[in-house]
Amino acid sequence: MMSSLWNSAARADDRPLGAFHAQGASIALSDLASASCLGGHLERLRGRSVLLSMREQLSTAIALLELDGIARRLVLCTPELSKESLEQVAATAATDAELHNLDPHPISTAAGSPIERGGSGETEWILLTSGTTGQPKLVAHTLASLAGTLPRHTPGTAAAGSGTPTVWSTFYDIRRYGGLQIYLRAVLSGAPLVLSSADEAPADFLARAAERGVTHISGTPSHWRRALMSGAAGLLEPAYVRLSGEVADQVLLDRLREIYPNARIAHAFASTEAGVAFDVEDGRAGFPAEFIDSPRNGIEMKVEDGTLRIRSRRIAARYLGGEASALADRDGYVDTGDLVELQDGRYYFRGRKGGVINVGGLKVYPEEVEGVINTDARVRMSRVSAKRSPIMGALVVADVVLEDAAGGALGPGETEKLRAELLEACHRALPAHKVPARLTFVPALELTAAGKLVRPGA
Repeated sequence: MMSSLWNSAARADDRPLGAFHAQGASIALSDLASASCLGGHLERLRGRSVLLSMREQLSTAIALLELDGIARRLVLCTPELSKESLEQVAATAATDAELHNLDPHPISTAAGSPIERGGSGETEWILLTSGTTGQPKLVAHTLASLAGTLPRHTPGTAAAGSGTPTVWSTFYDIRRYGGLQIYLRAVLSGAPLVLSSADEAPADFLARAAERGVTHISGTPSHWRRALMSGAAGLLEPAYVRLSGEVADQVLLDRLREIYPNARIAHAFASTEAGVAFDVEDGRAGFPAEFIDSPRNGIEMKVEDGTLRIRSRRIAARYLGGEASALADRDGYVDTGDLVELQDGRYYFRGRKGGVINVGGLKVYPEEVEGVINTDARVRMSRVSAKRSPIMGALVVADVVLEDAAGGALGPGETEKLRAELLEACHRALPAHKVPARLTFVPALELTAAGKLVRPGA
């Protein structure tokens, strides 16, 4: 069984403690070796079920490190949750303590009184699922299921012996599964971590990340599209770029390769319930069929009824709440709800099972249509959704964000010409029922707290 997070990080042989860098504040983890940001609260929270609802990620990053192994349960909440949602989460998780704020300046202890972190108990980590609509489910993990198979070294230049220090960063909020994985990688490898901020413009975050010398960085495809739109992505010179959380299409992978020619570029599949299943680093969308045929790193996958299913040691223990459905089936597989299709020895993601648009009884996967629209060099990102139709049930509509230069230079006639060209490309590549009935140019698209496109219902 893995020890507490603090002990796993601090007691590793010859491994330095890193640091957390946030917008306007930093803390070296070595400063916590004989001090605490929680002070007297540390012992008062022992054995408690603690709701973490701080506004800033830095406070959360410190609290996780200090409380794992001490608190009975840690419930990670992001700041966009409403008061009603927080109350529902607190009731479902049976919390008996809450942390809404934390001063990131450690309080020194008396001489000869070292901080005792990481007791003998195993802390449950409660994460909220990151769907785009509806009330999130509460998923129970342990430190072992979250980090038990994470490498204690970091991919890229430092591991290769170049002498370049590894510095991690992520567009994700660390209270979501994707961001938490990067947080744990940094802490357990002793690397500094540059945290993002929800109110920080992508260009400002990228400039700050570049100033801190970030070498390894992750985000959703939507995060990366926004980064490319900002014009500041070229400030970074990363050794490792990672995408997860949404379908990584070929156009985006190729654009990242153009701007980061020397980086390892990986797109990973993971879910809050099933954990990380695999990484793909061959520069191609989708994943090889042999990933299904042969278990890798103790992870087994299969495709059943068109959806990807996963069984591994990294699966969460359970959902919280009596109304929640079973997490895994009788054979221990989690149905991810992600639809995949085999083509020429490779599986490609087609979208979420619950996100299929029904057009007159025919299925449309939004991500498939978006993939066609996004191939045009003048398009930065798009979102395909359903519009109710009394005759067909639903029609396909598309919102499209153009490159800044293209969008600013187009007159009314040119706009109509580009719309016609994009629709013609859809007609060439897709059956008629998948072609958008309406295509609208918009200045931006909303993302969820998890960095995914907000997809409104029909």
